[in-house]
Amino acid sequence: MPCLFVLILVLFPRVALVLMWFFTNLLSRAYHGLLIPLLGFIFLPVTTIVYALMVDYHMPIAGVNLVILIVAVLLDAGSHSGGADYYRRL
Repeated sequence: MPCLFVLILVLFPRVALVLMWFFTNLLSRAYHGLLIPLLGFIFLPVTTIVYALMVDYHMPIAGVNLVILIVAVLLDAGSHSGGADYYRRL
């Protein structure tokens, strides 16, 4: 059961990105081209979603919004490094 929970947590931002790509034009307004959203899908999905929403709602990337974007980057970085720390301890 815990493995299923972790799998859902890892896949949810990517599923949300795919749904955003097919059913809205948020990503096309935030990013011009396919390369950056594709790299965001692979490496930084939460940051890609947060940045697209900020650009779409015309929020400045300053102050509290910058803190929110930094937290999204830290969430993505934590998801990549968490498994490495676990296996290093074994």
